Amino acid sequence: MVLTGVCPAEPKGVDMSSRDCTGCNEYLELSRRQFLKASGIGAVALSAPAWLPRVAYAGDACTDRDIVVAIFLRGAADGLTLCVPHADPLYYSARPTLSVPPPDSLDPNRCTDLNGYFGLPPVMTPLLPAYQAGHLCIVHAVGSPSGSRSHFDAMRFMEVGKIGDPNLITGWLGRHLATSAPLSVNPVLRGIGIGYGLQQALEGGPFTLPIPDMDNFDLVGDPVTRAARRLALSDMYNAGTEPLKTSAQNTQLTIDFLNAIDFNGYIPAGGAVYPNHTFGYALRSTAALIKAEVGVEAVAIDLPGWDTHAFQGIWQGGAMWELMNPLALGLAAFHADIFAGNGRNVTVVVMSEFGRRLLENGSDGTDHGHGNCMFVIGNHINGGQVLTQWPGLDQGQLFQGRDLEVTYDWRDILGEIVQHRLQNPNLATIFPGFTPTFRGVTTACRGDMNCDKVVNTDDVAPFVGAVMDPEAFDGKSGCGAINGDMNNDGAVDGRDIQPFVKRVLGS
Repeated sequence: MVLTGVCPAEPKGVDMSSRDCTGCNEYLELSRRQFLKASGIGAVALSAPAWLPRVAYAGDACTDRDIVVAIFLRGAADGLTLCVPHADPLYYSARPTLSVPPPDSLDPNRCTDLNGYFGLPPVMTPLLPAYQAGHLCIVHAVGSPSGSRSHFDAMRFMEVGKIGDPNLITGWLGRHLATSAPLSVNPVLRGIGIGYGLQQALEGGPFTLPIPDMDNFDLVGDPVTRAARRLALSDMYNAGTEPLKTSAQNTQLTIDFLNAIDFNGYIPAGGAVYPNHTFGYALRSTAALIKAEVGVEAVAIDLPGWDTHAFQGIWQGGAMWELMNPLALGLAAFHADIFAGNGRNVTVVVMSEFGRRLLENGSDGTDHGHGNCMFVIGNHINGGQVLTQWPGLDQGQLFQGRDLEVTYDWRDILGEIVQHRLQNPNLATIFPGFTPTFRGVTTACRGDMNCDKVVNTDDVAPFVGAVMDPEAFDGKSGCGAINGDMNNDGAVDGRDIQPFVKRVLGS
């Protein structure tokens, strides 16, 4: 997003309904910095990071280790609009003009009920097929316990995976890649941040680059001299020192690698139609990259502009509607495309730095809040539900008396995905100083101890081995001991025996 100016405190002669003028000064300035940001330490991210401690590398357990697509809604999206608590009357009293009517309303803008308490606004209903298929889980009242209302701080905390540590510069996804074995032999590109600067979440990841347009990743300038310039660059960097030498070599390999994929001619499966929007194009390119099966393991995509202090506009043509529309259409198309047929091993996670205040303000917008919602999509996601410990919207139940409370830490959700879907047990490295509590957002592989894609009596002996000595099991098996975590508490022990027996017996 290109921003041309900071919105004035007083709207004299300025169209405050412009999307560039819906956010606070901090968010607008932060957006400029992100636009101007170079690759930062991403320039050396193609080499092995020196900070990496001694860890147990994650294997390709259960033969269904997922690729992760991490989508960040920058600017603090309003989770109370994305997933509406229509059964709570306090939602409507707090938002007389910015609320979505309940499903039993005659209003054509009414929400669609999901579970008797929460619903989707009309613009988000393209996600209903994923929800009804059991592939979409919406997590509500989730976020960071820090309480910060600074976009910069809150984004940073979420992306590095730790609160309040200015010395931590690598991201949670970067550390996942650094502590997991590659999905392919001799990978060229393991992580990609779609943008001009590498997302903080991917910093520190080996073989990771920021690429704004995968279909046009090459040297700029006259195509006639391109080959000669590439040769000159190769000679220069080959005579250089590490890590720039390896970084340059792999960048040139990445150019060749991406040019071999026909992004422009890609035909989506499942009748998917991606929206004509930069977000839709990013998802379409991601789908083409994943289906090329070249070993990419993590993709980060940004959708900015959610700082809706003024003229929030949740109906057609409004500022938030114009963001929800490509979000819903893009995710729906990606779901139909990627999960067509037998589907692929992909998990999509959508999050934002914090939510918006419960009360609407006097400028037809909402101010910085606290708790929010996350969207998680995948074949092995425990979908078809709104997963929450709903705190309520009474003033005594609100954070600092004004915001939705956080009852699930965002790292609980990411940690479970990392361990169960990305098959990486190194959570202490990926989320330092925090022990995630698994909330049941994933369903994959539990009980399949021999990686044959079924749970039956053949899994009994390896399950016993995993319970007796999880570390030894991980060392001699192609599957992870964590597949025996039947009660979803993050450990494999005697408490998993009864649910394992029930799973084997099919009861």
